[in-house]
Amino acid sequence: MLIVHHLQRSQSERVVWLCEELGIPYELKVYRRERATLLAPPEFKALHPAGTAPIVQDGTIILSESSAIIEYITQKYAQDSRLKLSASDPGFANYIYWYYYAIGSLQSSLDTPMFLRASGADAANPIVQFLDHRMERGLKFVDERLKETNAYLAGGELTLADIYMVFQMTTLRLFSPFALTAYPGILAWVRRVAERPAYKRFIEKAEQGEDRGIRRRWRRRPRRFVQARRIAAPSNSACSDCRK
Repeated sequence: MLIVHHLQRSQSERVVWLCEELGIPYELKVYRRERATLLAPPEFKALHPAGTAPIVQDGTIILSESSAIIEYITQKYAQDSRLKLSASDPGFANYIYWYYYAIGSLQSSLDTPMFLRASGADAANPIVQFLDHRMERGLKFVDERLKETNAYLAGGELTLADIYMVFQMTTLRLFSPFALTAYPGILAWVRRVAERPAYKRFIEKAEQGEDRGIRRRWRRRPRRFVQARRIAAPSNSACSDCRK
């Protein structure tokens, strides 16, 4: 049986949610982040040389990397799933574009400012300002697409593109806060996802016992993690604080 090793409040949430959407049998093993560092515990890191979430086991196969795992599961267990559109589908071009946009351009535009600030760069730094502008441009681009479809990234139905991107608009904001008030299309989409039965099952099974209320507040010397009020995905919804 497929085993999903899930690190709470991490990119592995995509895999648990995917399995729930597909309705496939799997075993879930849940790991909590270390409270002092917010890093994965040693027993999780020992599962794969990459040491990062997500990680799945399927017999003798052990895989890391979100996109690789998503492709593996859908190809092996759900080739006919509507979550992955075929080339003959009218929505294929949008599906494939937004899936890889989430993996590539959007991921880097959201991650890079976070890591740059972690290095101690000031918000007034021209490079930080350039990256912030790039991030805002990416968010506006996604927002316009979702206002156009009034549903999901590829069109009227959920696809792997949505499953990949939702993390970036919810849980990632616990670590790198950014507001969504200027993006009504994204807000409506996140709320739509939060009402999906499979998403609710993922929250119930994989995030119980985690307060999801920690974010990074970077300091030059020393760097510390501090408790903060919830700013993104809470324990029972993708969008408790979407107004922020």
